Amino acid sequence: MVNPGMSNAIGAIRIRMKRGINLAVRDSKTSDPYIIVALGEQKVRTRTIKNTLNPEWNEDLTLCVTDPNQPLKLFVYDYDTFSPDDVMGEAEIDLRPFLNAVKSNVEGIPNGTIITQVTPNRLNSISEDSSIVFNDGEVTQNMFLRLHNVECGEVELELKWIDLPTSRVA
Repeated sequence: MVNPGMSNAIGAIRIRMKRGINLAVRDSKTSDPYIIVALGEQKVRTRTIKNTLNPEWNEDLTLCVTDPNQPLKLFVYDYDTFSPDDVMGEAEIDLRPFLNAVKSNVEGIPNGTIITQVTPNRLNSISEDSSIVFNDGEVTQNMFLRLHNVECGEVELELKWIDLPTSRVA
């Protein structure tokens, strides 16, 4: 059965949620972090990692891209058994630079070529310059995101574009 949201998808984005760095304490001395990633109405979630402020998820999450202007949003939470989960910060990524790199002509360019560089600005939560790279026939971007609405914390992740059989990048 085809997902109704996929009928107008321009492609998919795979988010490799790598790790959290110096996340906020939400239990006595530590936290049990997990991340919800949202794109439009779609939401996916990492597993919870217990008792750490520096979790390593190394987990792939995939979302369909239907609107190139929609930002990718991350919400970090501390899992609690007997009370509502605590907020540990949020971040937002403007996908347009990544999607523009995807639709650029990468035919014949050598592996490791940097297609474009993204710098921190008000439209993204990137904490340092991030390269969009062509490697082995794929366009990827590794980035560190500074979490907002929290006292500390960053998340490292990698974006990878996935062409769908019927996709067309707008």
